[in-house]
Amino acid sequence: MSLPRTPSFRLDGRRALVAGASSGIGRGAAVALAAAGAEVTLLARRAAALSQLCDQILAEGSKASILSADITDLSAMREALQAQGPFDILVNSAGLARHTPALEASAEDFDAVMEVNLRAAFFLTREVARGLIAAGKPGSLINISSQMGHVGGPERAVYAASKHALEGMTKAMALEWAPHGIRVNTLCPTFIRTPLGEQTLQNPERKAWILSKIKLGRVGEVEDLMGPVVFLASEASAMMTGTHLIIDGGWTAE
Repeated sequence: MSLPRTPSFRLDGRRALVAGASSGIGRGAAVALAAAGAEVTLLARRAAALSQLCDQILAEGSKASILSADITDLSAMREALQAQGPFDILVNSAGLARHTPALEASAEDFDAVMEVNLRAAFFLTREVARGLIAAGKPGSLINISSQMGHVGGPERAVYAASKHALEGMTKAMALEWAPHGIRVNTLCPTFIRTPLGEQTLQNPERKAWILSKIKLGRVGEVEDLMGPVVFLASEASAMMTGTHLIIDGGWTAE
């Protein structure tokens, strides 16, 4: 009897679109996918940051290109993806946080967070899936959610609402597109040391609360998510769809 073989984590010959690639988790995801062999399209509004990242990836001998656009501009995004797709892999890391007590949250803040974290995510994911279905190709679509898509936290009613909704959206899309071989999952990190995360980590009381909840005793780093992103994008996770991978140091275990 022959031995079983571990499915490949390599992504050679596949095209990946990473939204929010200019910094933080998206930047790490783009680097990880490129290192695993994917041809990565870097998507964000900040062209200068994208250009710098693209040059660094190319210097490493990997493949990358730039798509400077605003994912909240749905018509422009649709045209861009139709012109450049289909993409085998999507990592949607574009996100917005405006943390306030629920009693103080404004309608403007609510709408702004939902526009990026849910509305844009819905139509971006749908457009990538539409391209795959038209091409008759399978794919792996990954939405960057949060542990706050599974629990709550102080001053996070709006943010948690957007991420809980993203989790439900992901499950429903996974069911619809499974017959096409398209997998849809979420990656749910705890607090990660990024420019966005530093807004909270710079507050000593908030940081102490965070460290009390993370059982491994430290905040996350972008590198903690790079392996999981490659796993979800690759054949190593071929039987995973409609679910989540929580990278939270034990926060949600209790």
